[in-house]
Amino acid sequence: MEATGFRDRIQEFNDRNAVILGISFDSTDDNKAFKEKNGFPYDLLCDTDKAVSLVYGAAEVSSSRPSRISYLIDGNGQIKKVYESVTPADHPGEVLKDLS
Repeated sequence: MEATGFRDRIQEFNDRNAVILGISFDSTDDNKAFKEKNGFPYDLLCDTDKAVSLVYGAAEVSSSRPSRISYLIDGNGQIKKVYESVTPADHPGEVLKDLS
C-alpha cells in the first residue's frame, strides 16, 4: 500500500519540512479507523462531496473514489509536480528525491 511507504519514511519527510496528507471520499469515522489501523502519523482528509478531488482533477463527478494521484505542493500553495502514475513501493522515494 502506497500510504504505508510514506508512513515508514515519515521522519525523512519531517526532516525536509514536508507535510503528508491523504484524501478520500470516505467519512471521518472511516478515515479515523483506517488511520488508526495502519498507524499513519499524518492526517487523512475527507472529501465526501468530491469538491477538492474535482478541483485537482483527481475525480470525475461520477467517480466512486478519487484517482491515485499525488501532488507536490510548495509552501505557497503552488503545484510543483503531479504524480499520475506511480509504483507504490517507489513513490515515497521519488517524492523525497524531488524534495531535495
